[in-house]
Amino acid sequence: MGSLVTSMADVSEELVAFESVSVRFGRQEVLRDISFRIRRGETVVIIGESGCGKTVTLKLIVGLLKPTLGRVTFDGRVLTDLREQELARERLRIGFLFQGAALFDSLSVLDNVAFGMRAIGIPEEDIAGRVRQHLREVGLPETVESKMPAELSGGMRKRVGLARALALNPELMLYDEPTTGLDPVMSDVINELIIQARQRSPMTSVVVTHDMHTVRRVADRVIMLYPLARLRPTEPQIIFEGSPKQLSLCSDPRVKSFVEGDARSQSDWVADWSVGLETIGPPNSSERELSQYRKPRERTAED
Repeated sequence: MGSLVTSMADVSEELVAFESVSVRFGRQEVLRDISFRIRRGETVVIIGESGCGKTVTLKLIVGLLKPTLGRVTFDGRVLTDLREQELARERLRIGFLFQGAALFDSLSVLDNVAFGMRAIGIPEEDIAGRVRQHLREVGLPETVESKMPAELSGGMRKRVGLARALALNPELMLYDEPTTGLDPVMSDVINELIIQARQRSPMTSVVVTHDMHTVRRVADRVIMLYPLARLRPTEPQIIFEGSPKQLSLCSDPRVKSFVEGDARSQSDWVADWSVGLETIGPPNSSERELSQYRKPRERTAED
């Protein structure tokens, strides 16, 4: 009886679960037999080299992609089982900060932040005040409301994107490379905003990043994925899962190389991979194959 009670309690604490998830685009396999769980209120950071499936993992969580095999659940519901209207309602519980902030170029800052609020029918007279509140939360003054995205710096665009994502008070926040392209000072500003967002209201966060400073600043738990091209068919794709402290002490040379930014330990596979290109086609063939499965605005380098 005790084990049953514990099991039921564990299920209620889970917000996201991946169960033996694989994703394939044509002949290109991106994820293979991935399983992990994310608890409510937890900040999980997913790391790994470019091409290992990090961004694909985020898109599975929000239902933008469907697994080839396995299943993804959000708050106990299997996303692929939901009708489009149900999936749209679930997505309102999720905020997503895209790599390049993904602001609408033709809309002002005010209209970008207000976009989701208008979509769910918040009265227009309440929107301007709420936009200002969310801009203040990310450290932006009211004077930016009338500006267009092209007038903003990269750091400001990221903060506007974050304000838009937080405007609907999401239960789950997904961050795709939140500090990419930013200088060290602005990167730390974004890291601090991620922490503050979690402190202001109960929130679960999943962060995809290459930035080890971000890992150390924001993570409760770290998951590291490895590119399938360099794994044997029987090797697991998740090569590390644990706390940031455990990550820094991990003895796996693949993990150490990534954490320390040291490519010397990878020299053996670089030579093998270069020779292998002669048999599998041009260097960008897999990227072209992947690109046909993306929406036009998403056709950038896939993580």
